[in-house]
Amino acid sequence: MHLYIIRHAWAYEHGDPRWPDDSQRPLEPEGAERFAQVVKLLAERGFAPEAIATSPYFRCRQTAEIAAAHSAHSPQLVELASLKPGSNFDELIEWTRRHQAESVAWVGHAPDVSYLAAALIGEGDAVIRFAKGAVASIRIEGPLGVGCGELQWHVTAKLLGV
Repeated sequence: MHLYIIRHAWAYEHGDPRWPDDSQRPLEPEGAERFAQVVKLLAERGFAPEAIATSPYFRCRQTAEIAAAHSAHSPQLVELASLKPGSNFDELIEWTRRHQAESVAWVGHAPDVSYLAAALIGEGDAVIRFAKGAVASIRIEGPLGVGCGELQWHVTAKLLGV
C-alpha cells in the first residue's frame, strides 16, 4: 500500500485575532491555490489516494478537500481526532488497517507529520522536515506499524517549482 502524509497548506498566521479558536483558522486563498497546483502535478505522476483521513481543524480539512478534488479515486474524507495536534500514531495505524485501501493519505500538522513519517520508515527518534503543503509517499510492504515503510518521495511546492 501507499501511505501519503500531508502537512496542511499555507494558512493565516497563528494568533490572528480573526480566529480566536485556532481550530477554525483557514487556508489563505493563495495557499489553497498553491497547494492545488502541487496536487495537480503530483496527480499527473500517480498521486491518487483512495481514502483521506484529516485532522478536524479547518485548514487540514480544506487541504484534504483540495487533495481529494485532484485524485482519480474521488476519495472519502474522514475527520480523525487522532490527527489533531499531538497525533496518536497507534489510532492512525488502527484506522488505516481497518480501512483496507491500497492508497491512503493522512493530513495533519507540524511537527506531528514529521514524527509520523519518521516512525513509519524507522525505529529511532528521526524527524523529517515537512514544509507547509509538503507531501510524502511511503510504500508499506508488510504489516502496518513502526518501521514498516520505505520513503518513496517527499516533495515541497518549492521543489516542484510552484
